[in-house]
Amino acid sequence: MPVEITWWGHATCALEDANTRVVTDPLFARRLAHLRRRRGAVPPAEARRADVVLVSHLHADHLHVPSLECFGPGTRLLVPRGAPRAVPGLRRLRHLRITEVVPGDEVRTGGLLVRVVPALHDGRRLPVGPRRSPALGYVVQGEARTYFAGDTGLFDAMAERVGPVDVALLPVGGWGPYLGEGHLDAGRAARALARLAPRVAVPVHYGTYWPIGMDAVRPHEFHAPGDEFVRLAAAAAPGVAVHRLGHGESVRLEVAR
Repeated sequence: MPVEITWWGHATCALEDANTRVVTDPLFARRLAHLRRRRGAVPPAEARRADVVLVSHLHADHLHVPSLECFGPGTRLLVPRGAPRAVPGLRRLRHLRITEVVPGDEVRTGGLLVRVVPALHDGRRLPVGPRRSPALGYVVQGEARTYFAGDTGLFDAMAERVGPVDVALLPVGGWGPYLGEGHLDAGRAARALARLAPRVAVPVHYGTYWPIGMDAVRPHEFHAPGDEFVRLAAAAAPGVAVHRLGHGESVRLEVAR
C-alpha cells in the first residue's frame, strides 16, 4: 500500500500510512501574532482530520491551540512532556486524548508505531514562562518509516538517535529573515540528509509565514529555501529522491524495504 504525504505549509503535513492518518504541528491560521500567511491557502476541512496529531515543541507556530481544537473527539495528540502545564489552553481540549512523551518513548496508534526522538531546539513556550519541555522529532513506522524532524539543528548523533528511515520531512527555513540556533537551513538540512540517508525527502517549514511589514527584508529567505535544498541535496545525497511540494500538494510513495 502506498504512503501518501501532503504538505499544507510551514511544518503542517498529513501522512497516511497503514490506514492511519497522522498530522504534524497543525497551524491553520491566516495570522499568528506578528506573522501572516503569505503563500498557500489556509488548509481546508479535510486537513483537520487525523487519527493522531504530533506536536514537536511548544512554540506557538507548532503548538497552536485553536488549530488543535479543530480535530474531532477521540483524536490522539502526542505532545512533549510538560506541555499541558506550560500551555494551559491544552487543558480545555478534553475531546482529545493527550499523551505526554519524551525521547525514547514508543506509542502504538492504529496500524503505526510512533517513536519519539530528540531534537536540538529550544522547546520552551515563548515569550512567557521558564518551564521547559523537550523539543521532539518523531519516526512514524508503518509501511514506511517516516521521520518528522519538527524544528531542530544538526547534531552529531542525529542518524544514531533517529535510526534508519525511508522518508524524511526536514525543515529547511523559517518564518523570518534570520534563523537562530537550533534550526536547519537548506545547507544544514542537506547535510542532515546525507547522514540520515533516507530514500525520499520532502522539505518543509519555509515559504509560508513571514513577519508583517518585513516583505522587503531578505525576501530570498522566504522564497528560496525549497529550491536551494533541492540543489544542495543533489550534491550531498544524490541517492535521495527529493520532492519539493507546493502548498496542498501530495506525493504517493511506494516504499519497498
